[in-house]
Amino acid sequence: MPELPEVETVCRGLAPVMAGATFTHVEARRPDLRFPFPDNFAARLLGAHVTGVGRRAKYVLVRLSTGEVLIMHLGMSGRFSIHLPDGRGGVLGEYEQATGNDPAHDHVVFEMSNGARITYNDPRRFGLMDICANADLDRHRLIAGLGVEPLGNGLSAAYLAERTQGKSTDLKAFLLDQRIIAGLGNIYVCEALFRARLSPRRSASCLTTARGRPTARGELLVPVIRSVLTEAIEAGGSTLRDYKRTDGTLGYFQHAFRVYGREGESCVTPKCGRTIARIVQAGRSTFFCPRCQG
Repeated sequence: MPELPEVETVCRGLAPVMAGATFTHVEARRPDLRFPFPDNFAARLLGAHVTGVGRRAKYVLVRLSTGEVLIMHLGMSGRFSIHLPDGRGGVLGEYEQATGNDPAHDHVVFEMSNGARITYNDPRRFGLMDICANADLDRHRLIAGLGVEPLGNGLSAAYLAERTQGKSTDLKAFLLDQRIIAGLGNIYVCEALFRARLSPRRSASCLTTARGRPTARGELLVPVIRSVLTEAIEAGGSTLRDYKRTDGTLGYFQHAFRVYGREGESCVTPKCGRTIARIVQAGRSTFFCPRCQG
């Protein structure tokens, strides 16, 4: 599933062709994706002017002149392709597990007043689209329970200390909880924990003192999370193979992975001498260095 940097990159790819344009044709070729489309889906978009394209956690948000917002999630295999009148465009990314781009799975088509044609393709149909009033967005069932943005001011060592008091869960599971930090995924948690030299099996309470104050580990972890995500966004993401940025060049953050997907390979830390290990936590693969991550 695409993680925060990939969704951010998709937003940056959609923004130039959607923001400032108007929906001139909307076609939903089936009644549902993961969930049914909202009532009058196409009619509510048709003629609406796009005032902005943004992101909340792993959701793409398209704000409309009608006072509503189009909420989109890519699920496991969703992707957008863009076709412009001058022939430019293409698919915004190729997934790690290639699913192809069979037109049979083109489920939604947006045509814009600037001539852009945006197609949503989703073989597994785990993605979703919904529309709600902009004023109600924070109360929407998909958004209401989300935690702080990892790149926003809400994430701090003090916040982590407060949320980890009395927690017996392991550190990795805590960081993946979308109710605490919205948008972090398996890849970037593995990478951040390695850089912070923290074992994924440590108790989350290692980030707080008995009095609820941040520990040195918590003070270090926050800037590390931000650094990992920022580097991945600048590179164009990593869970998507050969991920294309908005300028058409490729993102290669995956080549900078220090632990993720490197089971059995040598640790990159000089003089470490150990190999990267893999364990399964809550059904997900965790990659880490047994020596560096104490």
